[in-house]
Amino acid sequence: MISLPRALALSLSQLGDPAILRVLFKSLAITLAIFAVLGWALSYGFAAGLEWAGLSDAGGAGTLLAIVSTLIGAWLLFRFVALFVLQFFAEDVVRAVEARHYPGAASAARSLALGEELRNGLRSTLRAFAVNTIALPFALALLVTGVGTALLFWAVNGYLLGRELQDMVWLRHRQDETESAPLGQGQRFLLGGAIAGLLMVPFLNLIAPVMGAAGATHLVHGRRTKLA
Repeated sequence: MISLPRALALSLSQLGDPAILRVLFKSLAITLAIFAVLGWALSYGFAAGLEWAGLSDAGGAGTLLAIVSTLIGAWLLFRFVALFVLQFFAEDVVRAVEARHYPGAASAARSLALGEELRNGLRSTLRAFAVNTIALPFALALLVTGVGTALLFWAVNGYLLGRELQDMVWLRHRQDETESAPLGQGQRFLLGGAIAGLLMVPFLNLIAPVMGAAGATHLVHGRRTKLA
């Protein structure tokens, strides 16, 4: 059974793999494009709102509001959008890791249909949005503590991420729907917590989703090998 630090170290060492670099660039480009479209839509919406209210936008207030709102939205939603986008390329990351480290498992894996990938992505995104919405009042109450809000969101998203990252790998190898998940709740939380922490760090958050998918591949196959 492989440890989490070892899994992340192996993931980091494979970031230069051409297959993983392609996923990194594609997922990052699409994620940034989504926020660019969001910024454009907000700019248009704020300008229309000011015009409807009879206020002049000569000072570019609508554009400024759109930029600020987009930056705040990117900070709050980047992890959700990035992981949603990664759902469509996760198989490429998993395949690259399996081809190098677990060739036997790679040959036995099944490819997920686009519809299944889309359902998984939407389900995980909606679950993350719902759980974070429920946590929001508690997070606001913890603002007075200084660090309580950040810790709460880290814990919540660590729990969610661990499950989603495991499923990116496991669903390609699951024999039937009654099969138990290979990783325990504690191991999933540690994996998700590590990636959630990276997602809070500027620049590291750009590679965190890919590292999470690669790290989950090592953990899942390490656990499956032990159970075999």
